Amino acid sequence: MAIPPNVTPAAFDAALAAWRAAVGSEWVFTAAEDVALYRDAYSPYWGEPEERVASAAVAPATLEQVQAVVRAANAHRIPLYPISTGRNLAYGGSAPVYSGSVVLDLKRMNRVLEVNERNAYALVEPGVSYFDLYDYIEQAGLDVWIDPPDPGWGSVIGNALDGGAGWTASPFRDHFGAHCGLEIVLASGEVVRTGMGALPNSKSWQHNRWGYGPWVDGLFRQSNFGVVTKMGLYLMPRPEALYSAAATTERDADIVPMLDVLNRLENEHIVNGSTGIFGGPDGAAASFPTWTCSVPIYGPEKVVRAQMDYAKARFTAIPGVRFTEGELLRTPLSPEAQARVRLVNFGIPNLSTFAMLGRSPSNPDPAGGHIGFSPIVPRTGEALLEFKRFYRENLAKLSGGEDLGIVGPVYMTCWDRTLVCLIMFPIGRDPARNAKIRSAFEGWVRLAAARGWAEYRAPAAFQDLIADTYSFNHHALRRLNETLKDAVDPNGILSAGRYGIWPKHLRKV
Repeated sequence: MAIPPNVTPAAFDAALAAWRAAVGSEWVFTAAEDVALYRDAYSPYWGEPEERVASAAVAPATLEQVQAVVRAANAHRIPLYPISTGRNLAYGGSAPVYSGSVVLDLKRMNRVLEVNERNAYALVEPGVSYFDLYDYIEQAGLDVWIDPPDPGWGSVIGNALDGGAGWTASPFRDHFGAHCGLEIVLASGEVVRTGMGALPNSKSWQHNRWGYGPWVDGLFRQSNFGVVTKMGLYLMPRPEALYSAAATTERDADIVPMLDVLNRLENEHIVNGSTGIFGGPDGAAASFPTWTCSVPIYGPEKVVRAQMDYAKARFTAIPGVRFTEGELLRTPLSPEAQARVRLVNFGIPNLSTFAMLGRSPSNPDPAGGHIGFSPIVPRTGEALLEFKRFYRENLAKLSGGEDLGIVGPVYMTCWDRTLVCLIMFPIGRDPARNAKIRSAFEGWVRLAAARGWAEYRAPAAFQDLIADTYSFNHHALRRLNETLKDAVDPNGILSAGRYGIWPKHLRKV
């Protein structure tokens, strides 16, 4: 049996005994074959000494059990790493950032506590997946949609806390932005409810996120200040229709006015769907569009038709830009329509994204996994073209002249006013190749930071590296986070190192 770092066998045995008494012996895992299930399947250090691994795992089923587990860990100084379902592939999965931590596995807390159709919200526990919430809504016959990411097997809470996004309408596809109210267990075992939930017997916990006084919810996004055990979220009332179109051009420079139009339409809430920007290959034939902007609009049929007419007029006012209207799809979808659409755009979770990573004629030898570098850049045509040049000019250099299978950039418009410029790095089980991928990843991070671009989210192995780039005023943000960490978790037991926030006893290690 492995022992967490800097923990004596006697202290660990005492914690294990307390956990077994709290949750049942069958839910405390110390056997090697059980603990191996918490490895990061996409680890860039797979099989190497630097790979992040757990020493044990414990799986409570109730709030009270979480409190008991955390109190015992705090008493015996045992490092814990809470996960919701552990399906955060490409960002660390179930594996702890601080190797040797005990995984606090919350997947048994899988109750959908409430779905309110009238005011379009839900209240869930961390083990609730997008499939679970979708099935609950379908079985109850409720007229609301969820906003699933790719893929849909992960936790609703876990995805929101890690800054995930989805594929339906704004503002629902910003998952943390669409949350309303948290319940949190602190390192002491104390329970806090945020927003209106701080009022006993509150009638408006999932109606108003702000509450009274400072709004602290953001402290628990991409941090390690507590264990979230409940979260409210706003749901999307089922729209009558989705109407889509595409604006295309064969001139590279046209992306500048095209993005200006797209941004204006989104900021006016005329275009509200999950838009996309697709670039053709360099040197493509004249018949191949250089840039395509997708234009999806949700709402009542009469309204979306008028909005689409307005969008068409704005895009076609740009000389050389073509505007092609697509199909208007009414909801609920017919079985025939459901079989041919991208399901996540209709609030239906699935696992089809894994087909892109599997073996196919175009990818006969898949790596088996990937990690992503996803810097945020301003959503302007000038910034997009700058990033395109940046990628083209540095790909060979940062890959050491080899074809490492790096793919990019993919331009994503998850959030208003910004672009996520995703570069994907294949991860396998060959240590030598993984070392080259790590070196290339680190090079991209540093070069991008020098241009003023940084990640919004990071794989566990690179969270310190990314945190280092947020260095304004001698890392003032990091020092503030460390001050908060010391206040709410003085023994440093929760998720040490997550998103570059380390407890004081590990900061110089």
